[in-house]
Amino acid sequence: MRSQTLPQERIRAKRDGEALSPEAIRELVAGIADGSLSDAQVGALAMAVYLNGMDAAETVALTEAVRDSGEVLAWHGSGLDPGLPGPVLDKHSTGGVGDLVSLVLGPWIAACGGFVPMVSGRGLGHTGGTLDKLEAIPGYDIAPSRERFRTLVRESGVAIVGQTAELAPADRRLYAIRDVTATVESLPLIVSSILGKKLACGLDALVMDVKTGSGAFMPTHEASFELATTIADVASRAGTPTTALLTDMSQPLAPCAGNAVEVREAIALLTGEKRGGRLLEVTRELAAELLLAGKLADRRDAALSLLDERLASGAAAERFARMVAGLGGPADLLERYDHYLPQAPVVRPVYAARAGRVTRMHTRALGLAVVELGGGRRAPHDAIDPAVGLTGIAALGEAVGGERPLAWVYAASEDDAERAASQLRAAIEVNDVAAGDVTLPTLIQDVIRREAP
Repeated sequence: MRSQTLPQERIRAKRDGEALSPEAIRELVAGIADGSLSDAQVGALAMAVYLNGMDAAETVALTEAVRDSGEVLAWHGSGLDPGLPGPVLDKHSTGGVGDLVSLVLGPWIAACGGFVPMVSGRGLGHTGGTLDKLEAIPGYDIAPSRERFRTLVRESGVAIVGQTAELAPADRRLYAIRDVTATVESLPLIVSSILGKKLACGLDALVMDVKTGSGAFMPTHEASFELATTIADVASRAGTPTTALLTDMSQPLAPCAGNAVEVREAIALLTGEKRGGRLLEVTRELAAELLLAGKLADRRDAALSLLDERLASGAAAERFARMVAGLGGPADLLERYDHYLPQAPVVRPVYAARAGRVTRMHTRALGLAVVELGGGRRAPHDAIDPAVGLTGIAALGEAVGGERPLAWVYAASEDDAERAASQLRAAIEVNDVAAGDVTLPTLIQDVIRREAP
């Protein structure tokens, strides 16, 4: 039975800087989910939280209420259901450019004995979305039935899909209202939005990849560190052991950005066609943390050895192939990806105005160049061209000029390619310096581990 306290009185209390009780937060979130709170009330509540913040207990209560506003998946059985024979694990990234970690990490963890029910999102602003990348694969169904989703997780160990109407419905409505009321940049609201959806998937452990740098959602190290720490603290207090890695996004994580081109990159890493690089290093570290948290390895060196063996053996690639086929994609995608993945009609190299070394990148601008090509959205309902993007993006410290371009542009027209070329030259700074004069950022800058109480 709900309290007799009017919602506006709860909103007034938050407006005036008071802490809300867990009961008050649960009732407000229930009203967001079932529609009994009006859009005006939800917007007022969001603004009150934005202006006055929430303490740790309030943020945990908000996260739990968002998690519990819809279905919370259970994987470990009850009654005659034996449940899954291994830990349920997942990761989340705060987003960036060339960040296709999910496409590699999910099947890699599955090949090591974990189960990954990954609920992902679409691109937001300059950052690419995992769902948009997967939809570049013909036939891939990002919205399967609940039964198909559960069956695929059980049989393949991994399924990467979109958020369903049943999972954290309060977040879907609250986020839409935050987006139009200038209240997105609120730490308690960001944390509860991220974790409400993830924890509703019934996880045994979570790893967060929090980006910092010119292509990150929060570009300063201090803001990113606060977000990483808060997420780890709140998730663990809500019952899910969580590790947060603070990783560099001062340049694209992979040397490419776009939807089909990033699927190609994932396949190349999973099949061994490509080895090494920043993307593989970050994915490997995130995966090792999950194996340790899920008790699939008892030491870091053992976790890394298991990961290396499962990648080299082709087991991770095989899990990716099973997931794609299980969600309606082609069964022979790994063997014939160039046949299935769309290719842009215009492909051209972009050269720097002068030879030298890459000394700095405006990574956000690179992501926006992909959006301008049609690889992202200016408005929520914009169609995406999956074929466009950038490949072969030069890294910080790399020499360019002569035969080495800054990148290759994949575009729908020559005019689009020319505009993107101008954006690339503006976004990538090249100077005549020696290799040792370019300071390369540390890829993994911090690790925050929190156990559940």
